[in-house]
Amino acid sequence: MKTVVIKDNDLSYAVEALKSGGLVGIPTETVYGIAANGYDDAAVARIYEVKGRPMIKPLSLLVPNIVVAANVWAGIPKSAHLLAEAFWPGPLTIVLPRRDTVPFIVTAGGSTVGVRCPDHPKTLKLLRLTGVPIAAPSANLSDMPSAKSADEVLAYFDGKINCVIDGGRCKLGVESTVVSLTTQPYKIIRQGALPEEKIRRALGLE
Repeated sequence: MKTVVIKDNDLSYAVEALKSGGLVGIPTETVYGIAANGYDDAAVARIYEVKGRPMIKPLSLLVPNIVVAANVWAGIPKSAHLLAEAFWPGPLTIVLPRRDTVPFIVTAGGSTVGVRCPDHPKTLKLLRLTGVPIAAPSANLSDMPSAKSADEVLAYFDGKINCVIDGGRCKLGVESTVVSLTTQPYKIIRQGALPEEKIRRALGLE
């Protein structure tokens, strides 16, 4: 397989790759991701395969807005609306109970799913064009540093993915903060680019 590098704003090749079960390297403000159609079990399985990622580790989904998030979450509490309004697009992944539409391979058999709206124009455009949530863990081999540029994605996955969208070097270079709203008032699962004090403030806890 030849991995195509997409440098312009024509994302049609990437859209078709995702719709046909392929994998695409995508830019975000945090780190690059390896993307697949989040509803396609076989495509998601290929993410685990090329990354060498243990199947017991769940994946998060990327969406263009909270309206699309409603397609994968079983319900959206007020706290999720507050956080999405404050920080989306941005480096915050919100975990809530999943809908039955989300394949178990995405959640590693769990009952919840993490969802994020990334702050990068090309990936937001890709999400709108595909019309589906995208499973997109960081672009790296397991236990290796996350790719922060298209060249670093190629260094890991050249010949293993259909294409990579070159969106420049990541602004933040640090993974998103992951917050679960399944416990009250919340639980930080992974501290990342968004400080916890900002989350507390958005939830009216300070």
